[in-house]
Amino acid sequence: MELRGNWNYPTTVRFGAGRVSELADTVKSAKMHNPLFVTDPVLAKLPMTAQVLADLKSAGLSVQMFSESKPNPVEANVVAGVEAFRKGGHDGVIAFGGGSALDVGKLVAFMSGQARPLWDFEDIGDWWTRANPAGIAPIIAVPTTAGTGSEAGRAGVVTDEKTHTKKIIFHPLMMPKIAICDPQLTVGMPPLITAGTGMDAFAHCLEAYCGPFYHPLADGIAVEGIRLVKENLAIAVKDGKNIEARAHMMSAAAMGATSFQKALGAIHALSHPVGSLHDTHHGLTNGVFMPYVLNFNRKAIEPQIKRLAAYIGLRPSFRAFMDFVLELREQIGVPHTLAGLNVGDSNVDTIVAMAPKDPTAGGNPVPLDKRAARKIFMRALEGRL
Repeated sequence: MELRGNWNYPTTVRFGAGRVSELADTVKSAKMHNPLFVTDPVLAKLPMTAQVLADLKSAGLSVQMFSESKPNPVEANVVAGVEAFRKGGHDGVIAFGGGSALDVGKLVAFMSGQARPLWDFEDIGDWWTRANPAGIAPIIAVPTTAGTGSEAGRAGVVTDEKTHTKKIIFHPLMMPKIAICDPQLTVGMPPLITAGTGMDAFAHCLEAYCGPFYHPLADGIAVEGIRLVKENLAIAVKDGKNIEARAHMMSAAAMGATSFQKALGAIHALSHPVGSLHDTHHGLTNGVFMPYVLNFNRKAIEPQIKRLAAYIGLRPSFRAFMDFVLELREQIGVPHTLAGLNVGDSNVDTIVAMAPKDPTAGGNPVPLDKRAARKIFMRALEGRL
């Protein structure tokens, strides 16, 4: 089967190896003539990025690059990007990179025509209605990792440096108009980054599936995404040039972002403050917390996990699924404890206070209060399941 297709789910997706060659035509179809190319400092220096930019310019497009994006983006990155967008008179954004670069690109496009400050659009209630829809520039997303699935999402995550809090900015028009998902762009990812981004996709699908809300559409997408992770992540980590495994992981990432419109939960609620305070890789942090959160939620999710285990080819039991998670983490190099991410207990009080307030906490199948957050954090720190 050729792993290639044109999808409209949840946005227009051009999927397949080599399809980044279609970027110039895609930009023109979105009626952009002078896009801002948003990426990160590492990708900005790579030959593949230079080639993409050269192709865009040879197609007659006026394009400039903005690469001031941290691995955990902060408000200053968005502010600088908006300034570059306005100064250059740009008419849209090409967001090129991993989840951080995609989020910055989406946020720059969103804020380019807004008069209110960024934090006025946090994902709280109907705050998104405060935005001026006419001031949101079109976005084309080109992921170079297989993790966040931000190319298929309507939000961006950004850290408020004053409070060291990760916040979600949401608006329906932050969904990219078109996403080009080319697994060849992920071939150069180092094994540990492949593992971390893959665990991010896994966590998105798993928390969406376990969320305590009725959304069978999201459930179906999530379980198939988990199957793709089970069958392909270890292969992609071991053999980074395996384009089939890379393609399936890129699909799983988009599926995670599509399904988590249903819910996220305590994995993310704890990972967000840990990442903002310790600057850890988000996907690896999710991977560390995953089994400890599964155990905490067990009484509420065991029937669903049994069905999931059966679907992905395991013995239909919670224990079998937990063993699979632990074995996968060990196989791909995800640490068993927070100490493996150089995280200690110095900020434990701050983290357990922040986690229940995180916007993802409300989707956990068991209520997450400070006491529960402390219990999970300490077990992840000490390695006690």
